[in-house]
Amino acid sequence: MTDGFATRAIHAGQQPDSATGSVIPPIHATSTYAQDGVGNQRAGYEYSRTGNPTRTALEECLAALESGEYGLAFSSGMAATDALLRSLVRPGDHLIIPDDAYGGTFRLIDKVLTEWGVEYTPAPVSDPDAIRAAVRPNTRVLWVETPTNPLLNIADLAGLAQLAAETSTRLVVDNTFASSYLQQPLTLGADVVVHSTTKYMGGHSDVVGGAVVTSDERIATDVAFLQNTAGAVPGPFDAWLTLRGVKTLAARMEQHSANAARIAEALREHPKVSRVLYPGLPDHPGHEIAAAQMRRFGGIVSFLHADGEEAAVDVCARTRLFTLAESLGGVESLIEHPGRMTHASVAGSQLQVPSELVRVSVGIEDVDDLLEDLLTALG
Repeated sequence: MTDGFATRAIHAGQQPDSATGSVIPPIHATSTYAQDGVGNQRAGYEYSRTGNPTRTALEECLAALESGEYGLAFSSGMAATDALLRSLVRPGDHLIIPDDAYGGTFRLIDKVLTEWGVEYTPAPVSDPDAIRAAVRPNTRVLWVETPTNPLLNIADLAGLAQLAAETSTRLVVDNTFASSYLQQPLTLGADVVVHSTTKYMGGHSDVVGGAVVTSDERIATDVAFLQNTAGAVPGPFDAWLTLRGVKTLAARMEQHSANAARIAEALREHPKVSRVLYPGLPDHPGHEIAAAQMRRFGGIVSFLHADGEEAAVDVCARTRLFTLAESLGGVESLIEHPGRMTHASVAGSQLQVPSELVRVSVGIEDVDDLLEDLLTALG
């Protein structure tokens, strides 16, 4: 019998400590390990950049939650993204990215990888024909987010997996917005999943991290080589904090999603809001696909202010419970103006976001309090 998601979140990679019986994996705060002879390592550990038991516990858990074979933890989501891309593309290769990708991903590709001779084309993740048209003979990677950040567009993962197979490309899914609880891209045919575990996986805004999960041994081997060689690994305390957060992921995502659905419905009726972007709304263009491939619709809601950019900025400054801050996915609610904050790096590009856009990360507070706060700020 296969364990359910919440059971895996609490137990995968987290057996009681064999030495003491501790039910919580210890924080192995060590840089190196005694050997019982030259090359004779205890339990396979020699140096904590290469491997650490606390990190191993996290990596095993993350793999289990994505129904994958191999999990690799990194010091940030961008470190995971960088290692994965450098393992999949070479100078002269081409990749396709969302035309509303996360600003940090765009910056890495546009400012760093292009200097290495890598080409890219933005395409709407919700339009498989546009993605197919963007494929070139040298295309190696289809990189998608679903839901996308910050416009919450939805990609048909099973359909894109078929396209990737037909075109001999790799389908990589940034699953940060959905989390492993709401969506498992590997089961829909994706080759690799990447996370900023800073967000929902950690869930408490107290640790930065990233992860790559795959069932492809070659990809896992190549990424593990870069993980060790470049060394962008989480420390044991960071790994422990993320592992602690993962234990409550299922319960948190249910509450995030329930609260966000209520807020999206309320915003849709507000005269100062011209449009609400949330895949849980029946009129969202990706609603049916999201309903088919996600458990719930997530905790992120974006909306367009009817009075334009300055009014959107003003709303962000007026909330009391929604803290004005970058990031997302913590238990507390956050609000931001993507055009001036998380997505400032895409200004002037094809990926520029609407200036009147506001993004909220809906926390797990009492939803009536959150509604009062946000609606009061809107006026």
